[in-house]
Amino acid sequence: MRYYGSLIDCARRARRNVEVSTQRIRSKLLADLEKMFDMAKAYATDENITPKQRQIWTRIMAYLGQVMNSLTRAFDEAAVTKDLEQLEKMMSEAMAKGENQGTETKASGSSGS
Repeated sequence: MRYYGSLIDCARRARRNVEVSTQRIRSKLLADLEKMFDMAKAYATDENITPKQRQIWTRIMAYLGQVMNSLTRAFDEAAVTKDLEQLEKMMSEAMAKGENQGTETKASGSSGS
């Protein structure tokens, strides 16, 4: 029976460590997401991109806000990983569309000369 007390102590200590680690991870993720939100905002308000591109970046900002909101309520590693993968996909698509817009503009500009 003497092991029972130390087993409970170990379990309590492990739970506290998980809670502290989770809070630290959550804080780091929120800080990174905030930086991404600010970058997306800069793209969304850039006057040099098309309205369609601004719309895409605004949608990314909204998605980032949703991810940040869900992360502040609960930490579910699987859900966060899925959200971050979706975010990465959205950003990749936005960047690809931006590059395509640039090449289309250059192509149409040079053919009109």
